[in-house]
Amino acid sequence: MDHAAHFRREVEAFEAAVRPLAGRGDAPLVPSCPEWTVSDLVVHLGWVHRRVAAIIRDRRDTPPELTDTALFGLPEDHAHWPDPRDTPNHGPLLAEVVDWFAEGAAGLAELLAGTAPDVRVWTWSREQSVGFWRRMQTIEAAVHRWDAENAVGAARPLDGEPAADMVPQTFEVMVPARREWRKAPAGEGETYRFRRSDGPEAWTVRFDGDEVRLGRDDGGDGDRDVEVVGSASDLALFLWGRIPAERLEVRGDPAALERYFALAPPV
Repeated sequence: MDHAAHFRREVEAFEAAVRPLAGRGDAPLVPSCPEWTVSDLVVHLGWVHRRVAAIIRDRRDTPPELTDTALFGLPEDHAHWPDPRDTPNHGPLLAEVVDWFAEGAAGLAELLAGTAPDVRVWTWSREQSVGFWRRMQTIEAAVHRWDAENAVGAARPLDGEPAADMVPQTFEVMVPARREWRKAPAGEGETYRFRRSDGPEAWTVRFDGDEVRLGRDDGGDGDRDVEVVGSASDLALFLWGRIPAERLEVRGDPAALERYFALAPPV
């Protein structure tokens, strides 16, 4: 999959969703990120893009300091910008903030497309490579594009190919990290099957103690507590806490599904 191309399309769609709001009354709250307004969402994603760009551009093997504001290309006069440390920030979305976002997103898109995925750089994951950032930033851009569209109207589904990639990535990368960050309870063998209704893929994950085991799914009737069926987009959005289980077809023990987000806490 061409992650860099998907990333570029998603950040351009994000900009298209938020730019019409610039200067037009208070920026709306983001229902899927209830502590943020759209202004906070724009600033958050812009900071992430510029931080990742610095990591890739400078081939960093340690994380940049968040206090190093030179990384973020901020104008000298930015005191009136939304403060990411104190949300939600009300008031109009500033056109200059959207411009800053677009510039940073375009710069990161060029770096992701022009840097080999096996180049070693720092990440917060075990995988220390540009390839990790290609995959992770494509996912984050897609989810936040959905957040932005959902805040201003009807959000379009995630594209099928990256959405289908998001499901195993959730169990390979995100859930183990979230469990560590949030001190999640030990698993007791809870087993979940996620089946795509608009494609052939299915994924089975089991929580054993501190282990998250993503197994090969042959489509049979193996042991599982619950099966969740939906489009690749809906499965990915559910796993990222964006849509409720009611949007999906759920078969099996409802209590097991209720326990899922205790085992895989959102962040």
